[in-house]
Amino acid sequence: MKKFIQDKAESLLAKVVAHRVHLHQNPELSFEEHKTMTYVSECLTALGIEHETGVAGTGVVAYLQGKFDKNTPHVVLRADLDALPIKEQTGAEYASKVEGVMHACGHDVHTSTLLGTAELLKQMEGDLKHPVMFIFQPGEEKAPGGASLMIADGVLKKRPIKSMYALHVFPELTYGKVGFKSGLYMASCDEVHLTITGKGGHAAMPHACIDPIQVGAELVRDLPLALHRKCDPKVPMVFSIGHFEALGATNVIPNTAHIKGTFRTMNEDWRKDALNHMQKYCDALALSTGAEVKLNIVHGYPYLENNPEVTEDLRAKAIEQLGVENVVELPIRLTAEDFSFYSQEVPCCFFRLGVRNEEKGIVHGVHHPKFDIDHRAMQTGMEVLALTALTE
Repeated sequence: MKKFIQDKAESLLAKVVAHRVHLHQNPELSFEEHKTMTYVSECLTALGIEHETGVAGTGVVAYLQGKFDKNTPHVVLRADLDALPIKEQTGAEYASKVEGVMHACGHDVHTSTLLGTAELLKQMEGDLKHPVMFIFQPGEEKAPGGASLMIADGVLKKRPIKSMYALHVFPELTYGKVGFKSGLYMASCDEVHLTITGKGGHAAMPHACIDPIQVGAELVRDLPLALHRKCDPKVPMVFSIGHFEALGATNVIPNTAHIKGTFRTMNEDWRKDALNHMQKYCDALALSTGAEVKLNIVHGYPYLENNPEVTEDLRAKAIEQLGVENVVELPIRLTAEDFSFYSQEVPCCFFRLGVRNEEKGIVHGVHHPKFDIDHRAMQTGMEVLALTALTE
């Protein structure tokens, strides 16, 4: 079976690369993936795979039953469809044709690899050990996250589920390799928006003003420290400010300042407590300075937890398929992924696909305008995803 899966994936690679080239040239932003949905549907129709479109707006859900009925627990494989508002700078012949929009996070790779996996499994349908559900999901990059909308649209109730899997490109890892992490892997993610309203005026008369810049500077300096002092040191967390805007002038103290940041952690109890601590801090700061400090939290994705049994099972299969030297242990990450919504509901494994090739200059991280992959990585991705349905 190992050699058979490898040969099938290798034979499909050129077609999968063609999928990736098409999707990369025609990216669509979150929840706008109408042409991408149509392309995926056309590919599945050509393969004779049953599917439905328009799930959660622009999502696609497909099924491969093999010899099993619809009530048999399914293996679920997921890819995401959306691109990012980034102007591509790769110079590749297949670069984006859409100005200011780019598949800089590899979702074109995920979708192409899953289409290839679907074709591989269709060709081996008689050998399936489990029926398969394929989820092509919109809007991973944008709150509230397409995964949450797919779940709300009942995707996890369409068929009984045994386990669920997804891969994600990983530029830190050389192509041909994959990475796994059992248990807690990625963080929750909440957006923090602050508006500080003071009393503007002439910069030469600060005593007559309530300076929102000074108030904001105090908040930027002290709030992260205050949160860390409240947090159990065993709990990973990050609070970072990425935006501070106050439109005054050399001689003008403005009325308002706007601050934006991100709060991430891997403990839901602390997540709730931390957001309460933020509000208390803002209330106290307003009282001490006379400014109005409004806090708005945009709740994002929960933490992502890989089911240990499901993850270790696939890790062992990947080692057998690829060799132990090509399967690595991953550290925890405080980045976020909306696959976490699925991990709260069903046994999941979210693993990483190496795409790096230093000799070709393929070294840039995701969300970078020069991000690209070594296309041979998609053969590896197909092989590992296929293992979930072709082996016990």
